[in-house]
Amino acid sequence: MSAKKALKVEQHRSVIGQDDTMRKTILGLGLRGPGSSVVVKNTPSFRGAVKKVLHLVSVEEVDG
Repeated sequence: MSAKKALKVEQHRSVIGQDDTMRKTILGLGLRGPGSSVVVKNTPSFRGAVKKVLHLVSVEEVDG
């Protein structure tokens, strides 16, 4: 039986110059600025949010 997977999302770029939807998505993921990271569930809703801001963050799959 495999463990549930989670996504570790780390913000690398600032939201300065991005539109408001990008800022809200970053805040919705729980990120606070460049260098911050969070671990979120690997669900379709979180994957969609990450895909929207993929140019600002890096993602890796971890055991949750």
